[in-house]
Amino acid sequence: MPVSEEKFIEELIRLGFVKQENMKTAIKEAKANKSTITDYLLSKRLITKEQLGQAIANLFGVHYLEFSNRDVSQEQEKKIPEKIAQQYRIALFAEDDKTAVIVTDNPEQKGLADALKSIYKDKKIEIAFSFPEDIETSLVRSKKSLETKFGKIIASNIRVAPEIVTLMIEDALAHKASDIHLEPEEKEVIVRFRIDGVLYEVGRIPGVTYENILNRIKVMSHLRVDEHFSAQDGSMRYHRDEGSFDIRVSIVPTIDGETVVMRMLAVYVPNLSLADLGISPQDQETFMKAASKPFGMILAVGPTGSGKTTTLYALLKTFNRSEINLTTIEDPVEYKITGANQIQVNLQTNLTFAKGLRSIVRQDPDIIFVGEIRDRETAEIAVNAALTGHLLFSTFHANDAATGIPRLLDMGIEPFLLASTLQVVAAQRLVRKICNSCREQISISAAGLEKTFPNVNNYFPEQKIVLHRGKGCKTCGNKGYQGRTAIFEFIQNTPELQALILSNPSTQEIWELARKQGSKSLFEDGVDKVKQGITSLEELLRVALPPERNEQQRQSQNKESSEPAEAPGK
Repeated sequence: MPVSEEKFIEELIRLGFVKQENMKTAIKEAKANKSTITDYLLSKRLITKEQLGQAIANLFGVHYLEFSNRDVSQEQEKKIPEKIAQQYRIALFAEDDKTAVIVTDNPEQKGLADALKSIYKDKKIEIAFSFPEDIETSLVRSKKSLETKFGKIIASNIRVAPEIVTLMIEDALAHKASDIHLEPEEKEVIVRFRIDGVLYEVGRIPGVTYENILNRIKVMSHLRVDEHFSAQDGSMRYHRDEGSFDIRVSIVPTIDGETVVMRMLAVYVPNLSLADLGISPQDQETFMKAASKPFGMILAVGPTGSGKTTTLYALLKTFNRSEINLTTIEDPVEYKITGANQIQVNLQTNLTFAKGLRSIVRQDPDIIFVGEIRDRETAEIAVNAALTGHLLFSTFHANDAATGIPRLLDMGIEPFLLASTLQVVAAQRLVRKICNSCREQISISAAGLEKTFPNVNNYFPEQKIVLHRGKGCKTCGNKGYQGRTAIFEFIQNTPELQALILSNPSTQEIWELARKQGSKSLFEDGVDKVKQGITSLEELLRVALPPERNEQQRQSQNKESSEPAEAPGK
């Protein structure tokens, strides 16, 4: 926040947006959950985003302008040079014959007024406040394409490889991309960014320049430059003015050349609360109750890239206090946690999850975080650590919460040990959020819903079915989506579940018991977010299916695998 927290609190109360007693609760809860007061107020809907913007703008002595109301042409937008827009974090909000209205997230910057006067010499300039995320979106949209920038760098023929690698990383950061993909084809290399879980092509590099770029990435990642036929994994530290962060690099040989995937990792754990992640108040209570016990195991399950680690970090953050020894072992360390002892797996020195975890247990920890349970040895040590007075958090690959338990049993974990140590299993997926600037409502009949989205009518019993979608606008780059949230599925260990685990149950048996005890499926949690207008039904169905359709698929697969193979020639 660009203004002091004390003045911000006073202004919210003065404007009547928040009552004194609610603010006291907000301060207390934010401190307890290690989140910001703003996050708490917004998550509890005690203030709106517009009220928040107005309060901050008042402290700057300017107006607040909602970015979704912005309407300027590309010609008008291009009047502000990209370098000045990036330097002062500004965007044109409106312009007529006499006035230019400029929005920024920091109206008090030195040199801002002079820079604007050099652009709009004969016009009155009005400066207003808008939120940093809206300004960032505008800056990303106004940037020239990588294709154009690649061409300019290659034409200069001076330090091509270093400049292109830096350009790709900076552009990926500006677009909030999680990964950079370099995919060689016969004559050129495709550059793609993964943004909000979806890959987008952003440029192409001539094949003749790729070898130098590839070597540059290998050198920065401490990998062998002369190795072209084996997979290599490494990491690099990238430095910027506001700090440094790590990039995990994976290189794999293909028939057209070596592909590169660069995963962007934040240096410090994001300031996210459980509410920010999309966890409902009821499930937050379940999570916190399990994590408040002095020992036991808490698992987050799901595929790669589903946000499991981020969820556990947000939970760990609430228990990271000076009187607690928090130790982690990860591959790699994705975020740094101030005050925690973090260990990174290193296969070259034979520091595996299992060996590292054995050593951690002898370090007198209160809370242990294991980045991933990958094998039987790690699983056994983790369960024993949870049994001997430690609170253990870990991630695990499983399709849903109910599948996680049989998978651990299949690894060789004794049922009585798992039953007595497991506290809660949380499964999750990430879905894209509808863009706030172009969200619109759609009314649809039950017949229309069944025709467009078969087999989901049971989840929409309302007489008037209202869905939401993003039309596509400048703010979201005409995608209709901006940002992501998670959908969750929680199974809490109960005496009934403990008894069931002892019988080595199937996934279906576990889920049937969990449903009776009030667990919601991933799809049902997603339906709640669809009804709230957070995401669309199309997006939900992209990442999750109704439980009954999952079961139909599972039975169909079991039937196919049990049928004898057809004889050759038939």
